[in-house]
Amino acid sequence: MKDYRHQDIERKWQKRWKQNETYRVTQDSERPKFYALDMFPYPSGAGLHVGHPLGYIASDIHARYMRHKGYNVLHPMGFDSFGLPAEQYAIQTGQHPAVTTENNIARYKEQLGKLGFNYDWSREVRTSDPDYYRWTQWIFKQLYNAWYNKESNKAEPIATLIEKFEQNGSYNVQAHVEPNWWKSLSPEAFPFFGEHFRGEFTATDWKSMNEKQRELLLMHFRLTYLADTMVNWCPALGTVLANDEVKDGRSERGGHPVVQKRMRQWSMRITAFAQRLLDGLETIDWSDHIKEMQRNWIGRSEGASIWFELDGHPEKIEVFTTRPDTIFGASFMVLAPEHELVQQITSAEYRDKVADYLQQASLKTERDRQSDVKNVTGQFTGAHAIHPFSGEKIPVWIADYVLAGYGTGAIMAVPAGDQRDWDFARKFDIDIPEIFEGVDISEQACDDKTVKLVNSGFLTGMTPEKAIRLCIEELEKAGIGQGKINYRLRDAVFSRQRYWGEPFPVYYKDDVPHLIPDDQLPVELPDVDKYLPTEDGEPPLARGRKEDWNVFEGDRMEYNTMPGWAGSSWYFLRYMDPHNQTTFADRAKIDYWKQVDLYIGGAEHATGHLLYSRFWTKFLYDLGHIGFDEPFKKMINQGMILGRSSFVYRLMIQTIHLVKEGETVRFYSQRELPQILVPKSYYDFHNEWKHFDDNQSKRINDILEKIRLKLEANPANANRKWHAQAVGVQKLHIPIDCVDNDILDVRKLGTSVSEFDNAIVVTDDNGNYHCGHEVEKMSKSKFNVQTPDELVEQFGADTLRMYEMFLGPLEQSKPWDTKGINGVYNFLRKLWRLTHEKDGAMRVTDEAPTRDELKAVHKAIKKVSEDLERHAYNTVVSTLMICVNELSDLQCSKREIIEPLAILLSPYAPHFAEELWEKLGHSKSITEQGWPEHNEGYLVENSFEYPVSFNGKTRFKLELPLGLDKTEVEKAVLADEQSAKYLEGKAPKKVIVVPGRIVNVVV
Repeated sequence: MKDYRHQDIERKWQKRWKQNETYRVTQDSERPKFYALDMFPYPSGAGLHVGHPLGYIASDIHARYMRHKGYNVLHPMGFDSFGLPAEQYAIQTGQHPAVTTENNIARYKEQLGKLGFNYDWSREVRTSDPDYYRWTQWIFKQLYNAWYNKESNKAEPIATLIEKFEQNGSYNVQAHVEPNWWKSLSPEAFPFFGEHFRGEFTATDWKSMNEKQRELLLMHFRLTYLADTMVNWCPALGTVLANDEVKDGRSERGGHPVVQKRMRQWSMRITAFAQRLLDGLETIDWSDHIKEMQRNWIGRSEGASIWFELDGHPEKIEVFTTRPDTIFGASFMVLAPEHELVQQITSAEYRDKVADYLQQASLKTERDRQSDVKNVTGQFTGAHAIHPFSGEKIPVWIADYVLAGYGTGAIMAVPAGDQRDWDFARKFDIDIPEIFEGVDISEQACDDKTVKLVNSGFLTGMTPEKAIRLCIEELEKAGIGQGKINYRLRDAVFSRQRYWGEPFPVYYKDDVPHLIPDDQLPVELPDVDKYLPTEDGEPPLARGRKEDWNVFEGDRMEYNTMPGWAGSSWYFLRYMDPHNQTTFADRAKIDYWKQVDLYIGGAEHATGHLLYSRFWTKFLYDLGHIGFDEPFKKMINQGMILGRSSFVYRLMIQTIHLVKEGETVRFYSQRELPQILVPKSYYDFHNEWKHFDDNQSKRINDILEKIRLKLEANPANANRKWHAQAVGVQKLHIPIDCVDNDILDVRKLGTSVSEFDNAIVVTDDNGNYHCGHEVEKMSKSKFNVQTPDELVEQFGADTLRMYEMFLGPLEQSKPWDTKGINGVYNFLRKLWRLTHEKDGAMRVTDEAPTRDELKAVHKAIKKVSEDLERHAYNTVVSTLMICVNELSDLQCSKREIIEPLAILLSPYAPHFAEELWEKLGHSKSITEQGWPEHNEGYLVENSFEYPVSFNGKTRFKLELPLGLDKTEVEKAVLADEQSAKYLEGKAPKKVIVVPGRIVNVVV
């Protein structure tokens, strides 16, 4: 092997690692543990692009570093293999999602294997594997059979709640339940409660209930429960979507319209853990950015609940406000369109208008409603509330800027102090009372939280801080309100109307849900003829016949499946004991591996996976299944590797008329016209394209001429006039391999994208078409994906690993550019040449190293160690390059220097390091070697290169030992032959010496 042959080396060591199970790990109480984890990927059909491995490489580097440091390292990998893409493909092709998922996983494992990661593949998990989701179903059952005890501030088995009910009824039970939960209990189902029932019942009442009544009541206490919930419903996908799966009123995948719809869904009572989820953020080493995202999502706020009576109705409207002190500025009330009182209080006069408004509101998602601040809409109900202090009547409106799930779904609108209320009042000509001292509210609401109050009854003259306290006191005295803490966080909808997800371990009998026993788990997905909802709108699982289910009980099974985040909320625990058939993970193994020490993944999961994982961890901790209540001690969010996209600009022509002597003799519709690509400059001038007369601009005539030549080859048509009508210019992504230095390869584009096969391309005078470009997220849909495969083939996995780290700090997003990859590749070749003769033989010697050689490597040991400890993975590459350059200059290939250098390189370029280590005569893997420690003594400077000046002007430099005193430095400088040239035989007037800095000779 004469030169560095990365392909041979990497194949050799990947095979050796697999055969020897080099990275297989077991418990070892003699060594400290370290648990490094990546967010496991969804195995899409596109495979990996160069952006995916960025975090994987970083965690792999750190895992290898910790192995060298003597830690027992758990570094597993698996696949989040349930998901919508495989299901959509199944709908289109009829192929079972399990087949495509298996194929995709094989492709991912092949790509990951070529990158040299030190994964323990014996611990691989897949969320779609029945042996895995059996335990996801088991955790669901634990949640179903649990309640949240506010007194002990933790989740407890539902049996303890039932025991309380049997002994004392609901007396003194402090459970986390939804507000006014009793309203959903129908009088027909619970006739003995009576019309004044408010959730309190006796032990006698409990004992008199039948099984169905008890189950209906307990459903309001369980941590996973069935309830009618407003959800994001996507008709095209036939499923409910989470808020983070909806963008601008459309599904993130596919871009389909999403509407609000009330459906009976499984939900999880994450709200019970809201304060603990907030408090826990103070105990974990996560970025401030992610912590703030979770704090805002949970949204803790302190204020008061206030009850407003309704004129002519027995019901009351409850509102939550953080500013009860502004109550005298409330000039109207607003209910969310979904509020339960809307239908009851709407007068006959406004019923049709309210119904129309409710229909319009259903077409918007919650995010749309929160973000669309410019478009003010609303509808008066005809009802009025009574101000609790002034007794004045206040009109009650409905508006979509109020959300049913936040607070109570109703607000007292104070236009003087809230901009959305102010905008609403202005739009609908509602009074805006002035309640803030010295503030002009004629143009906008007041956002100053320190201004004193005026025109506010008993609160007039007070600051908000004092007024809030007094107002809450008066509300509580009068029995019309109370102080309260509210959270923006909503219970998590846990149902999806999809096929490719975890089945629920639930069956129904007399319309009451029951759990499948543990010994019958897992409930597996039934085979179905189609992966679409049924004709009756039921989820795809409803297509399964009784015999299609491996477990079937009662009248029917649950047809919904669990959401994508179910399996990912606990997978880090299964890695600890992935093959256990009796429990989700052995407690002794959990107690050994404990929390994940380093978790690397994307910030986009802040309010999804990362929050739900914390929720499930706290729940399992409460029930005693694990000994910690936070899953990830430290987390790093890697930035994205951005792709450079290329664009062409398609002219969108509606019609073309061929005119002769004022009459249309030929008409071309859009369908008959070829694709027309125009330069980027036309993108900003599409307004020129309307129905043109004879005075058309040159740019338009140029294009029309090209179209004419394409469509009308007959020369006789040359004198005919062309008129076009167009709707604009459209920017389109095209494959980046059709572009070279922003110049389009027209022929290649036609071959790659069939719709451009016969396109008219408007080029410049040189016949070139210049593409537009942008740096943006790497994505298959943007045609800007660079796969690692070709780079690994050309440069090697070690080069790619080092290069991705070299691009910049891990947390930052950076554009992908291969221009610098040759530099990294040449660095490895340089190190290879340093340690090998031209014929491939090892050049390493056992000679004692010089001080300069020791200094070079120990300087590197110190810097690399410091940088790895602070996760500065990019600067390590620079340090290694500097070290190799210095050793090359010194022509050093001595064992005492090369061996520690190989270990420093090992986390980044494991194949290279293993090969070098073996050729140095070692039989064991380099991963088993201890991390080198630097010797500070080698880093101390023994000499200093003095800049020597004459009359303040530097003339030369002279290296002298650092131990010399001023007199000795002066003598050495004056004795140097270079000084004679500037002294010209004269004695110096003065010599200024600053030891270790400068020498200045005054002549």
